[in-house]
Amino acid sequence: MLRWRLIIGSLLILGVGTLAYYETRPGYMGWLVLPVSVACVYLATDEMIAMFAARGGRPLGWVTQCANLLIVLANWLPQVRPDFARHGTFAWPMIALAVGVILAFLVEMARYDGSGKVTERLAMAVLPQAYVGVLFTFLIQLRLLGPVTGILAICSLLAVVKCGDIGAYTVGRLIGRNKMVPLLSPGKTWEGFAGGVLAACFAAWCSLAWVPTWFADGQSVEGPGWHWMVYGLLVGTTGVIGDLAESLLKRDAGVKDSSRWLPGFGGVLDILDSILLAAPVAYLGWIWP
Repeated sequence: MLRWRLIIGSLLILGVGTLAYYETRPGYMGWLVLPVSVACVYLATDEMIAMFAARGGRPLGWVTQCANLLIVLANWLPQVRPDFARHGTFAWPMIALAVGVILAFLVEMARYDGSGKVTERLAMAVLPQAYVGVLFTFLIQLRLLGPVTGILAICSLLAVVKCGDIGAYTVGRLIGRNKMVPLLSPGKTWEGFAGGVLAACFAAWCSLAWVPTWFADGQSVEGPGWHWMVYGLLVGTTGVIGDLAESLLKRDAGVKDSSRWLPGFGGVLDILDSILLAAPVAYLGWIWP
């Protein structure tokens, strides 16, 4: 299992690095991220639907997938039509979310059978839209902050969250004694949490105070309004909450991983869980005046 984690982890790092390199080239801003975003959101949504089905639910899978596709694509409308930007960066994704909610209600009205399961099915249709579609929107909006600034923002988020994961795992294995939430995530300890926060702050320092000096290649880059320590502390802590949030869903569904197609990691949602909840916090840091 460790071998698979190393192999797939290395491939993921290589893929992100290659994408980041080409995304900084003129004319590419955000467009290479588009197919990756669609694929990630589709797979993560599919995994959520499968988890609901595992506990006997009957989610409206096609409604949720269509809604999340609209939410993702709506982020690029101002790129295609700059005049759309005057309505705000989040206006179109929120309209897409509203369309998805309305569609879920319309479908349930059409197939109403008096079984008393409507509210449950509506919840299972809307939750993936909010959890995957809307939270992933913050990740996309981070990229669209600018040709170089957006890449730095994305890289800082990934570095802080994933270094926090590694730090928490390492310290927890070495000296972890006091369980955080044993029923929800037996492996997590307070010692590991402290180690993860320290690692996240170190990653924040590297990505915000050191990397921009050579990454920007002479271009002007405006970093987040928060000091790197505050950024690392808040984004790293929210990443832990994101990991626990997905654990909550998996425990409720009675599954260990969201899927098994990534050996050593589980599924796409297992990789994105900590990033999804940390993305809004990172975005707030980068737009802070």
